Amino acid sequence: AASDVSSRYSRRGKDQYERISDYIEAVIRGKNGNYILFFPSYQFLEAVQDILEKRQAEGGLGFRFMAQASHMSEEDRERFLLRFEEEPKESFAGLCVMGGIFSEGIDLTEDKLIGAMIIGTGLPQVCLERELLKYYFDRKNLNGFDYAYLYPGMNKVLQSAGRVIRTDQDRGVIALLDERFMDRRCQEVFPREWNDFQICNSENIEEKIAGFWKEEQMDKR
Repeated sequence: AASDVSSRYSRRGKDQYERISDYIEAVIRGKNGNYILFFPSYQFLEAVQDILEKRQAEGGLGFRFMAQASHMSEEDRERFLLRFEEEPKESFAGLCVMGGIFSEGIDLTEDKLIGAMIIGTGLPQVCLERELLKYYFDRKNLNGFDYAYLYPGMNKVLQSAGRVIRTDQDRGVIALLDERFMDRRCQEVFPREWNDFQICNSENIEEKIAGFWKEEQMDKR
């Protein structure tokens, strides 16, 4: 979980998009393979995609990538998923939207997917329906915010993370890129398997990723 990036609306801008792009490069440099990047919206996805395309044009990224489109036919989806080949010669990253068609119901087992990066906590936008739900639970002396926003958001995060670990043999890295994951309320919703998650920042992310893959290699022996 990264402590120094944010997807909050109030913080969004070129600086955060560049930082997110730095994290993406650092995680993918850790090991050759396929990754899925989950963004909170198409607008956020396209902003980061523009930066990655610019960096690719300027000197190369060391990986290929493809973005989910807002309207995709069945053939488009199949073509997208076919890019996740086993043991690719060059790393590949699929850019997707959290809660979208690639957040659930796809099985990229074993080496077809070795990492997911989840940008943002998935919290729904404030709207009348959510506020009424919040008010309803508040009236019952329960935390309305949790029921209206936190739980639905974290459910999307867990669905996205679940793309990486589909079987007992699957191993992979899950990077949570938003400082709000430092919040105790978010962490209380984490599954038990995440109890030993590590906090990272832009200074030590490469070291943390290298350590994870080194430990994984040793476990295989």
